[in-house]
Amino acid sequence: MWRNLHPIGRHPETNGYRRHAWTEADADCRAWFKAQAESRGLTYELDRNGNQWAWLGDPETGGAIVTGSHLDSVPDGGAFDGPLGVVSAFAALDELRGRGAEFTRPLAITNFGDEEGARFGLACVGSRLTGGHLTREQAFALTDADGVTLPRAMERAGYDPEAIGPDPDRLSRVDAFIELHVEQGRALDLSGDAVGIASAIWPHGRWRFDFRGEANHAGTTRLADRRDPMLPYAETVLAARREARLAGAVATFGKIAVEPNGVNAIPSLVRGWLDSRAADQDALDRTVTAIEKAAREYADAHGVDVELTRESFTPVVDFDHALRDELARILGTKTPSADLRVPVLGTGAGHDAGILASSVPTAMLFVRNPTGVSHSPAESASEDDCVAGVRALADVLEGLACK
Repeated sequence: MWRNLHPIGRHPETNGYRRHAWTEADADCRAWFKAQAESRGLTYELDRNGNQWAWLGDPETGGAIVTGSHLDSVPDGGAFDGPLGVVSAFAALDELRGRGAEFTRPLAITNFGDEEGARFGLACVGSRLTGGHLTREQAFALTDADGVTLPRAMERAGYDPEAIGPDPDRLSRVDAFIELHVEQGRALDLSGDAVGIASAIWPHGRWRFDFRGEANHAGTTRLADRRDPMLPYAETVLAARREARLAGAVATFGKIAVEPNGVNAIPSLVRGWLDSRAADQDALDRTVTAIEKAAREYADAHGVDVELTRESFTPVVDFDHALRDELARILGTKTPSADLRVPVLGTGAGHDAGILASSVPTAMLFVRNPTGVSHSPAESASEDDCVAGVRALADVLEGLACK
């Protein structure tokens, strides 16, 4: 499976992946998923929001156990973020069939679309639509950097955007969603554990800062006469780092757009996107409020206007405690603690499991990432740890779907 996925969407110069929603690389990933499902005799299904499902058993009976993740990537992302969960789901099914497990519930493997939000700027579009967290009108208003709307991109890829919207009937047939994911940090590496269980997802959001000044000639305009929006933007980036450190949060300006974007031109507009996350809502609010205050002060000092727009927000997600405890019980019973411990840890990264948590019980398993690096070609996981993750997922699915 890894060999087949490895070349899809990989950039030859960066070695990173560019598997953005509704592109050729995305189509190739979707074709791979469908082929994996059909080769195992599973019933393949594409839902109204473009999410892929592979069913073992009849979904209409309800009480389904679902596992999977996503196949899209951030710009120049790594190989494991998302795909590890999908590959491991198919491998876990293979493992259970090898054990002769008898399923008493329907089982589904999923690939949720546009989880990373790399193309349209909003993460977890597929799961947000399914859970009713993104309206049809909001989805239709999403555009990429080239001005292509989400519905237009779906049409070009051969899908009907008129069908998108909440899917409560589908979710009502799901009893639990388990997502396996490579850890996006070094907690497991530091503790020496191959696999962990998620406790919660930190609250997080994305804010757009628009600094508007006055375009002018870079060579003829006196410094004293300039209204350069790049200056307050740069000072705000530094303020974000300072305020996040004080609040025990994280804050990142990782994307910027400049107009007119000429080497010899003073910008008229600098637009920067802030991603901020914290262990609790109060710390996140303090961080973003302080960054906004600093941005307005710096903008005033340079004669520049600034506007702040919150583009997305996800509150803290405490994963279902009963399901989380059941995962710990299953893994504690199946695997002696000397061989595989299952620490419980929080995460600052968002996931489809976090979006779906308000609709169905969800839980997550993490696989050790020794580099601690994510959203980069440097993210990694050893084969032994990946196998440990597959076996842990298989144990969980056996405990939940084979009673």
